Amino acid sequence: MQNEAQNILQYGQSEGEYELRCQISQRYQDNHRMQVPVDNILITNGSQQGFDLIGKTLINAGDGIVIEAPAYLGAIQALMMYQPQFLPVPIEPDGLDIESLTLTMANNPKLVYSVPNFQNPTGFTYSNENRAAIADLVGQQSCLIIEDDPYGDIKFDGERAQSFYEYLPEQTILLGSFSKIISPGLRVGWLVAPPAIMEKLLIAKQASDLHTSRLSQRIIAAYIGGGYLASHIDLLCDAYGQRCQIMGEMLDSLFGDQIERSHPQGGMFMWLKFLESGKNLHRIDTLSLFKKAYKNGVAFVPGQPFYTSEIADLNSSRSLRLNYSNASLGQIQTGLERLHDSFSSLTDK
Repeated sequence: MQNEAQNILQYGQSEGEYELRCQISQRYQDNHRMQVPVDNILITNGSQQGFDLIGKTLINAGDGIVIEAPAYLGAIQALMMYQPQFLPVPIEPDGLDIESLTLTMANNPKLVYSVPNFQNPTGFTYSNENRAAIADLVGQQSCLIIEDDPYGDIKFDGERAQSFYEYLPEQTILLGSFSKIISPGLRVGWLVAPPAIMEKLLIAKQASDLHTSRLSQRIIAAYIGGGYLASHIDLLCDAYGQRCQIMGEMLDSLFGDQIERSHPQGGMFMWLKFLESGKNLHRIDTLSLFKKAYKNGVAFVPGQPFYTSEIADLNSSRSLRLNYSNASLGQIQTGLERLHDSFSSLTDK
């Protein structure tokens, strides 16, 4: 504000601050070895606005959208406003079920929506083999892949997987966000799209809000330009990785063979499913468990809202999402103990 107030507080380009877009382009080069032209980058009010702009420009009522089952709730809420036909495909620990996707693609969908890195809500990550198979199926049709990647930088170990953009640059829309790696309150994300689509998205952006806050953009550009982001991401990865490990170990210790859980290698979420095995023949309903647990001072997100069909997957009623990024190790321990006590009070009846 001391140096740039007169400029920052004026209207700006709808595309977003040029310096920030250059930095995003450079990060794709550094992290993915991908050439993403600056002109193909649009700054948005969080990646959530990206869903809305995609809906306005690309979706007509009844259009088919392939979506993960379970899927990110925010995407479901944003896209359903445009009355598409959701085509759910089960997600597995290594990515989308290819057999199911193959059958679903026969419906000629307009879009395929995915969170391939540390997926919300499961924490699953698509393997490179799974990504190649998906790209092969999509490449045979005139539909687009939406690759939503807010968690890709929060990686605990291993190599970074390939982007769909590397396979199908003309059929891929990338969504990114600074919410998970810098600040959610600044509301700055971005969208990468081919030029013909970008032209339409830019018109929708202008009609929506003219441009994203210049002050927020300049704060982030200064943070990146000052060299702070890389060390901050390292700190996040160390902290979240430790919390994820402790959460997993405690779940295994408390629940044993009563549960099946994901083993995230990054991101913020862990997916838990109660099993019908051993002495536990009672089908646990996580909506009922939530009410019990909330009274006991702990909260989670039940599995049902992450499914698009009213006749949700049978697993949804006994699944839930846990978050390990916004709690201390002590809070994780206390929360899981309370969750176990709540579970026991329901199943012991």
